[in-house]
Amino acid sequence: MKYLLVVYDVNEKRVNKIHKILKKYLVWQQNSTFEGCLSQSNIKKLFYEVKNKIDEEEDSFVIYFFNSNKVFRKVIDGKEKCIFNNKFI
Repeated sequence: MKYLLVVYDVNEKRVNKIHKILKKYLVWQQNSTFEGCLSQSNIKKLFYEVKNKIDEEEDSFVIYFFNSNKVFRKVIDGKEKCIFNNKFI
């Protein structure tokens, strides 16, 4: 299992498609940002699905990998939109 932080910047025509894909695997945090724990096989599925929807000439999709959610500290200023609940897929 790996802990992922995913951020993306895609053309507005593809935003909902990418959001729906990521929502299947991860927890939405705020606009264009998801996080959660995934197995290696689900990471591959996620990456494959997203890769088939984005335009690599125009869009950006970034995944940060961590060994667990305990290796970094998250500070939130303002309202937290989603509380991470250790969702494992």
